[in-house]
Amino acid sequence: MMSNNEEILSGDLRGAVLKFALPLAATGILQQLFNAADIAVIGRYVGKEAMAAVGSNTPLTALIINLFVGLSIGANVVIAKFIGMNNRDGVKKAVHTSLMIAVISGAVIAVICELLAPAILGLLSIPDDVYDMALLYFRVYIMGMPVILLYDFASAIFRSRGNTRTPLICLVTSGVVNVLLNLFFVLVLKMTVNGVALATVIANLISSALLVWFLMHEESEIRVSTDALRIDPSILKEMIRIGLPAGIQGVVFCFSNVIIQSSINKLGSDVMAGSSAAFNIEIFAYYVINSFGQACTTFTGQNYGANKPDRCREVLRVTLVQDMACAIVLPLLILLFGRPLLSIFNSEPAIIELGMVRIRFILLAEWVNVVIEIFSGYMRGFGYSLFPALTCTVCICGVRLSWIWLVFKKHKTFAVLMTCYPLSWAVTAAMMLVVYFDTKRRYLSDFFAGKNSREQSMNV
Repeated sequence: MMSNNEEILSGDLRGAVLKFALPLAATGILQQLFNAADIAVIGRYVGKEAMAAVGSNTPLTALIINLFVGLSIGANVVIAKFIGMNNRDGVKKAVHTSLMIAVISGAVIAVICELLAPAILGLLSIPDDVYDMALLYFRVYIMGMPVILLYDFASAIFRSRGNTRTPLICLVTSGVVNVLLNLFFVLVLKMTVNGVALATVIANLISSALLVWFLMHEESEIRVSTDALRIDPSILKEMIRIGLPAGIQGVVFCFSNVIIQSSINKLGSDVMAGSSAAFNIEIFAYYVINSFGQACTTFTGQNYGANKPDRCREVLRVTLVQDMACAIVLPLLILLFGRPLLSIFNSEPAIIELGMVRIRFILLAEWVNVVIEIFSGYMRGFGYSLFPALTCTVCICGVRLSWIWLVFKKHKTFAVLMTCYPLSWAVTAAMMLVVYFDTKRRYLSDFFAGKNSREQSMNV
């Protein structure tokens, strides 16, 4: 059988992309399910205040994690390029630099957040009856930041070589442990939100430890050895150049989603419940669509490093077609079974109908989101991360916030508010295509004309 690298660089792309994307999508879906299990345990056995305390931390922790997930994308691209160039020394330096960034950044963030926790949570306007538990959850959860980031960066290392199955196996193992520990800490030890947070930290420790163990026993160029753990300044600079724009994009997205959620909250508890239920269903489609964008980044990065322009073109075609097919079929299936799925969360007819409003607006426009995911992933694979990040940040966030402040303010209905999603995707997709063709003309014309050497295709 062909190795992951051989499949990416010379094998059948259609099968290779599916082998990469589907386990990655499953990883995201399982993470969502395990997070839902946390909320279910705390809500059922502790109380609604504890449930609110955990939920109130979500926007804050998402802001922190998304920034460093962006940096892990930078690590993925850099390592994939070195693999494509068959530069084993570069791969070795990039792999060990990635792991050091994860642990050091996680430790620094943990210390800062522990020291400033009351001030940070004070900015979220958390009600008094929830604040103490929210602070307790945050303090315990944030202690696990080094292992949370270690899992993200170690997963990026495996993805750079085309392996998304190993991170999935580690996640399944730690996720089962997480659920069992939730029940043990809450039911047996009578802990509250600190029990759920501690279970999450231990689960992340297990998943990251497993990934590092597998890396230390790898037989390929991404093998990790403790005596090589150090930061290479030039590689760190390149990872930041590629990854930081993606991280900032994720942070700004979180901010815009907070504004949208605030607008939803103004429409009443039924709308809040219907929207929340719909989100927990539609997010599964997003994970599938996003996984093909990440496949496009990794496959493009390796073939760019290997100086294979025709293969890069094929990567774009295959990922675009497969992602578009998923974005049409999967939403139709969800819409077909939308009401039964929504009734799992709440059986009230009014709330189910409101949930269907959101599902229709979001899922029927997911095919537009494919253009954004694939073309932004394609440009990141070449190392041009700033352009798609700026496009997404300005267009998506700009359109959504403008719509809320200019239109929704005058017509406060749920349907009007949800219009901001397909509208922002349409504007962003159009601009993304403009940015892509301009980037290709200005920076990649020599590469596609066959004039670039492998050395010229790497900025490090």
